[in-house]
Amino acid sequence: MSTSQDWLIEAKGLNTHYGASHILKGIDFRVGKGETIGLMGRNGMGKSTLLKSLMGLVKPSAGRVHIKGQDMTGSPAYRVARLGIAYVPEGRGIFGNLSVKENLIMAARPGVRGQRDWTYERVLETFPRLAERLGHGGQQLSGGEQQMLTIGRALMTNPDLLILDEATEGLAPLIAREIWRICAVIRDSGISSVIVDKNWKHVTQITDRNVILVKGEVVFEGTSDELISRPEILEQHLGV
Repeated sequence: MSTSQDWLIEAKGLNTHYGASHILKGIDFRVGKGETIGLMGRNGMGKSTLLKSLMGLVKPSAGRVHIKGQDMTGSPAYRVARLGIAYVPEGRGIFGNLSVKENLIMAARPGVRGQRDWTYERVLETFPRLAERLGHGGQQLSGGEQQMLTIGRALMTNPDLLILDEATEGLAPLIAREIWRICAVIRDSGISSVIVDKNWKHVTQITDRNVILVKGEVVFEGTSDELISRPEILEQHLGV
């Protein structure tokens, strides 16, 4: 029998409103140690709201969020981050007036267990494009380079879990392929991940489990093999 201690994140009965709009409707969502989870669904189905509710950026109206066994429901985002949860938001949120190097160095710290697996040098080895642009300001980077910088900055915190919202949204295919390569590297390094992206084919290549949301409710949860074997689910809820 699993306990809350077995999960990095465990949300139960999560309901979230924006004013009168009921966005999340009784969602259960879990991420285990070393797991890579795909979070899918069409636009406006509640994916980003779920991530923000887990991170403490939006306060749920009902339900509980446990992070590593601690009840963190409604706690501010900085407290969630201190438990080893790194969040790469849809808008990236880099510091445009700081250089690539400064964006990375400012985030550097050991993980919650004292681990320093992701050093500045390792991030630059993983993101060779960033190594070529260390002196560039954040605002001088392309969208794909900004995404790499945001992921690299998150890794500099040596997280136990990386949440990646819209991993390749709007990126050129070549850059998107590089992001997927990096996601696989992160998975293989032992860091848990939650990945939101519309490209289910790429998502399912690297995820252990996948969750599909429709209008704020979970309509599918299962392994990548289970999802791929059910084309009617893909067609109905992801439009493929």
